[in-house]
Amino acid sequence: MKLIAADGVALHARLWQPDGRGPWPVLLMRQPYGSRIASTVTYAHPRWYVAQGYAVVVQDVRGRGDSGGAFAGFRQEPADTASTIAWLRSQSWCNGRVGTYGFSYQGLSQLLNTSGEHLPDALVPAMAGVDERLHWASEGGCHWWALSLAWGLQLAAQRCRRAHDQVGWQAIRASLASGAFVTEGLDLMRRWDPDGMVLGWLDRDPADPVGWLVHEPPQALWQKPLLLIGGWHDPHLRGVLDLWRRAVAAGGHPLLRIGAWSHLNWQGGIDRLQLAFFDRHLRMREPPEALLSPQPSWLQDLEQGLWLPRLPGQGSGQSWGLRSGGLAAVDPLEGELSSTAAGGTVTLVHDPWRPLPGRGGHLGLDAGAVDRADLDQRCDVACFTSAPLQAPLELLGQPQVGLIAQADQPGFDLCAALSLLRPDGQVSQLSTGVARHRGAACEAPQQRCIELQPLFAQLRRGDRLRLSIALAAWPQIAVNPGDGTLPRGAVNTGHREITVELGLDQASLSIQPMVGAN
Repeated sequence: MKLIAADGVALHARLWQPDGRGPWPVLLMRQPYGSRIASTVTYAHPRWYVAQGYAVVVQDVRGRGDSGGAFAGFRQEPADTASTIAWLRSQSWCNGRVGTYGFSYQGLSQLLNTSGEHLPDALVPAMAGVDERLHWASEGGCHWWALSLAWGLQLAAQRCRRAHDQVGWQAIRASLASGAFVTEGLDLMRRWDPDGMVLGWLDRDPADPVGWLVHEPPQALWQKPLLLIGGWHDPHLRGVLDLWRRAVAAGGHPLLRIGAWSHLNWQGGIDRLQLAFFDRHLRMREPPEALLSPQPSWLQDLEQGLWLPRLPGQGSGQSWGLRSGGLAAVDPLEGELSSTAAGGTVTLVHDPWRPLPGRGGHLGLDAGAVDRADLDQRCDVACFTSAPLQAPLELLGQPQVGLIAQADQPGFDLCAALSLLRPDGQVSQLSTGVARHRGAACEAPQQRCIELQPLFAQLRRGDRLRLSIALAAWPQIAVNPGDGTLPRGAVNTGHREITVELGLDQASLSIQPMVGAN
């Protein structure tokens, strides 16, 4: 079926509806990947929701799938979202109640709307945010390199498919399959999707907010029933937390669930929870408390998998100093995380021939929990380890590292990982973060800050915490050339060796509230 937009463009959608006589409440997803897929990479098929008494509509956004027009990214969605919801409510099989769901692009498309009149009655945005720079493309002044290239090339391949360009589609597919895209992806996008949204992000400086879009949903939307979904290993988590903050500030009452999930692996999904939410707000059926607790915010512990009621504005508030006699990058057990003292210096050397690989976390193509014991054995990684815990410890919030650093070049990166060192020697990475520095100020000793991915973890007695600091995380972020220019990918002959001195006299690792830490 098709909706004809105000400018004459036909927007294609697929409809699944229950047997029998309607009308029914409608669940809407607007996405750019093909309506037949219906985001089944993370959600139950629409037929499952139909069996629960809902009509489901999955629409191809403008310029994607079977819809007409040219794809222009998020900026095209507000008008089309408003038109689609108004159109749905005019259909004989719709009872006037409309809920929206979807993750990533489908998460933000729910929030973008030109109308305060044609808003959904309930929304479940997952893994999305409104700031294209900070929630979709970068953090710490660094582009999300591998993630952005992979997504941008997926969109470029779909563009080739619509144009029946087999050569372009095959070149992109081969590059993604081989892994070569991390070095040649920019050139592929320039050739086959020169006006693409993601290429535009990669061509902008992520340290400069000028020119980046920050979308503003209608103010009335924050008062609507909202169920916000995030993952500790998902790059859009800070976007979800920002949505929660905005809704609360506007007087809304959002529900929040953050699981030990990556962008695509939700370990059983949220369909039962989502159905309970829609039953409450679209069918006025109160679900069992086990499905939809009166507690507004539930977070899953990264270590034991427990779901516990916690608010993101809370924080466990611990703080440690960093101490080393200078060998923290040679002996991974020499550097200390100490609750009583900090001090010393550590010198790190970045050799561009062998940049430290990034692994797992929220920015990895292998996102999730990983063992990084071998990485911490490298001499370009400074490690600071606590004494064994004498009692269980809860970590809740955003880890933040502060220290003095100076380089011998006008450009360097600081890449941090917070891990759990288990009694058996396994080093389980909990959270990572990056910070990029460019310009003449790099060569002067200055206070530097690294903000890591928010976390919630219940540690056991005998566990030890470890903070690892390095100068690269390839290909999660592009390798810094050291000459002050914006990093643009892998190493080439122009990349310099970089020596960085870390001053630890006032260095600290602290756990700040995950909302409000900025």
